[in-house]
Amino acid sequence: MMTITTHMETLAAAYPKAIEPNRRKQAAWAAGLLALIGYLVYVWAAFDVSSAMARASMDRASLLALDSYAYKHHVQLSLKSGDLSVNLEGNRRTNFDVLPDWVVAEGDETRVDMGRGYAATISQNSLRLMHDGVLITDITPGADGPILHSPPQDWMRIAANKIEGRPDKYIRFIITKTKITLQIYSTGWENFWFDNASPLHGTSLWQAIGLAFSDDRIEAERSNLSLITDEIWGNNEWQHGQVMHAMMITVLMAFCGTILAAITALPLSFMAAKNINPLRFIRGMVKRFFDFLRGVDALIWSLIFIRAFGLGPLSGILALWFTDTGTFGKLFSEAIENANKNQMEGVSSVGAGKVQTTWFGVIPQILPVLISQTLY
Repeated sequence: MMTITTHMETLAAAYPKAIEPNRRKQAAWAAGLLALIGYLVYVWAAFDVSSAMARASMDRASLLALDSYAYKHHVQLSLKSGDLSVNLEGNRRTNFDVLPDWVVAEGDETRVDMGRGYAATISQNSLRLMHDGVLITDITPGADGPILHSPPQDWMRIAANKIEGRPDKYIRFIITKTKITLQIYSTGWENFWFDNASPLHGTSLWQAIGLAFSDDRIEAERSNLSLITDEIWGNNEWQHGQVMHAMMITVLMAFCGTILAAITALPLSFMAAKNINPLRFIRGMVKRFFDFLRGVDALIWSLIFIRAFGLGPLSGILALWFTDTGTFGKLFSEAIENANKNQMEGVSSVGAGKVQTTWFGVIPQILPVLISQTLY
């Protein structure tokens, strides 16, 4: 132990700068950390993050997320005509021709089993909501707006012409001067495969797969597989066919814009590379051109081209072409500048010209980089 200590003392005496901590580096790290903390404090104050967090409502966030994994039935009663309708998401095309089991019309009143222990009785004269058999809401429509007869609750929003309540995340009611609306949420994606107008409505995916291999045809003029495919593709509610068509156009726009940008940026990047183009002014102009194309966001370019060519794939292709040309130009020119000079000198030493030196000495080196960046 003494030998190691003595050896360290000898090294410290011989090389004091190597053994002692570098105060300058430590100070630089501390200054950088303090600058980062100061910047974060400034951003926090400038964007008023504290107030934003105080105003944030997790209940609203959960309700917003609810629509991504749940659907809702609308039960609507007109207070003027007395017409009752039940549909999905308020879409008239999905109206139920026959009332579901959980909606029972008895004379002037309609009883709705809303699930989770909630039941509503609606008529042109009142809305009564019960939970586990206990009346919690009693509202009657009036000439100037609905009138609340039961005690107000925290989950209610009461206005002069509307009363809205949400006793549960999956239960909601709205009453105005003209109508009563009940909304009942259920987990899942209703009619994802087959819409209301489909002869396969109510058929699950596994049942549809079984029908596809069945010998009993639903429609005599075509196979079950053809019917199932057409009904899924032509679903008027989820619009799978239209969505897929739009996705394919998006992929085509991205592909065309990227390929055009790579083709355009490659020759320009040689003009921006220091080891290829000795003219500093030209290099600077090309680099600033790349910066300009890259600095203007693709959304701004798309707005410009939409104004010129209208809304369509062409505007999207041109926007991606311009933006990606700036990005590829920057990346390609840096790859060219980092190319090994030895291969260029070797090709040049056997009598190759400038173009041949570039083609055989530079391109093979940067080709993997160009391909990977273009694919990325």
